[in-house]
Amino acid sequence: MSIADGLNILEASDIPVGRRPLVPPSPPRAPENMTMFGRMAAMRVSPIGSWGQRAYEEDVIQGRFFGRSSFILNTPDTIRHVLVDNYENYVRNPASIRVLRPVLGEGLLIAEGRAWKHQRRTLAPAFTPRAVAPLVPNMIAATDETIAKLQAMGDDPVDLRAAMQRMTLEIAGRTMFSFGMERHGAALRDFVMEYGEKLARPHFLDLVLPLNWPSPQDFSRARFRKRWTHFVGQLMAERRAAGKSEGAPPRDLFDLMGEARDPETNEAFTDAQLGDQVATMILAGHETTATALFWSLYLLALDPATQDELAAEVAATTVNGTLDIERLKFTRAVVDETMRLYPPAFLIARTAAGPDTIAGMPVKKNDIVLIAPWLLHRHEKLWRDPAAFLPRRFMPPSPPPDRFAYLPFGVGARVCIGAHFALVEATLALAKIVGAFRITLLDKAPVMPVGVVTTQPDRSPMFRITRR
Repeated sequence: MSIADGLNILEASDIPVGRRPLVPPSPPRAPENMTMFGRMAAMRVSPIGSWGQRAYEEDVIQGRFFGRSSFILNTPDTIRHVLVDNYENYVRNPASIRVLRPVLGEGLLIAEGRAWKHQRRTLAPAFTPRAVAPLVPNMIAATDETIAKLQAMGDDPVDLRAAMQRMTLEIAGRTMFSFGMERHGAALRDFVMEYGEKLARPHFLDLVLPLNWPSPQDFSRARFRKRWTHFVGQLMAERRAAGKSEGAPPRDLFDLMGEARDPETNEAFTDAQLGDQVATMILAGHETTATALFWSLYLLALDPATQDELAAEVAATTVNGTLDIERLKFTRAVVDETMRLYPPAFLIARTAAGPDTIAGMPVKKNDIVLIAPWLLHRHEKLWRDPAAFLPRRFMPPSPPPDRFAYLPFGVGARVCIGAHFALVEATLALAKIVGAFRITLLDKAPVMPVGVVTTQPDRSPMFRITRR
C-alpha cells in the first residue's frame, strides 16, 4: 500500500451514520492564469489566497520568481529530502527572517548553523515530557480561572478568540516566570497586535532585496525591536528579583533555560540570547496555541454533534474533578484535525544554499522551495475528504498520517521544540472548556483563515456559552 493510499482510507466509523461531515468555510482558490504581480498582491493580503487548484492536486509545482526557480512540494518524499536528508542546504529565506527577527531576535526559530545547534542542544532538556509535567498545574489553574470568568459573564456574548489569547498568555507567563500576567498582559497583547497588523506582512521589497539591504519596513521593525526587547528585559528583571531558593529544583521555564548548558560545550546562554529565547517561547507558544484553540472552538460550534461527543468523553474521563489527559483520545483527535485544517505555521519557506536535485528537477543556489502545510493538509492525493472536519481520521482503525504529510509542528531537525507542551496545553484546555460549556455561534457569517505568520481568523466572531 502506498503512503497516499493509506492516508486516503477512512473507516466507516470515521463518518457516523446519518451525519454529514462539516466542511468549514475556506478562501476561494486563485485563478490559474493569475499574473505574478496579481499573485504578489494576493500574497500581501494572505498567501493562502494566492494558491490555485493545481497546488491542491499536483505533487510538485515549479515556477519562476524574479529570475529564480520556485518549487512547491506536496509529496512526503520530497519534503523528507528538504527538511531531513539535506536540511543544511535549505535555509530560511530573507523575507521570513525580516518578518520574524524583530520579535524573535536570534532565538531558536531564526538561528542557523552552529548557533542553532547550540541553542537546540541547550534547550532540549527543558521541553521533554518529564520537564513539562511539573508545569501542567499552571496550565490547569489558568484554564480554571478563565472558565470562572466566562461563567460570571452569564448570557453575554463572548469573544472567545480574545479569551483564548488571554488564557494562553497567562499560561505562558506562569510557566515561564511563575507569575501571572495581570500587569503585563495588556502591553504584551498590544505588542502582538501592533506587529501583526502593521509589520508582519511582507512588502514587495521585503521579497526581492538581499537581507543586508534594509527595506523601508525594516526601519519600522527596528524601532519596534528596540521597544520590544526593553519590555522583555523588564519581565526578566522582575523574575530575577523574585529569586530562587538555594538548592531548590527549577520552578519554571526561566529557571530551566537559565540553568541549561550545552551538553557538548557546557556553554550557557548569554543574557541577550536568553532574552531572545524568552521572547520566542512566549510569542510562539501563546499565540499559536490560542489560535489553535480558537479554531477548535469555532469548528465545534459549527458541529454540535462532535462537540457533544467531546463533552461526553470529558465527563467519562473526569474522576474526582481531575481530568486524565491520557484518556482524552477524541479530544486530542479534535486538536489534531483542527491543526490539519488550520495549521499554526501555514508555510515553510526555504532558500537553497547550494545546488541540489528534487524529484529529478535541478535546484540552483538561491532557488526558492516552499512547503505549505495549508496545501499539504488539504491535498487531494493525500487525504480523503480533505476539506471536511473529521477528527476520527486521527483515531484507530484509521491509519496514522505519514509524518511528512502532516506537519503542524514541522518535521526533522527543526521540528518545534515546544510541540509536546503545546499539545498538552491545547488538549487540557479544550477538554475543560467544552466540558464546562455548550458553545454556539451568534455570528453566522463565515470566518475565513488568513495567513499572517500564523493561520489567523479574519475577524473575531461572537459566541454564546451556556453551562452544561
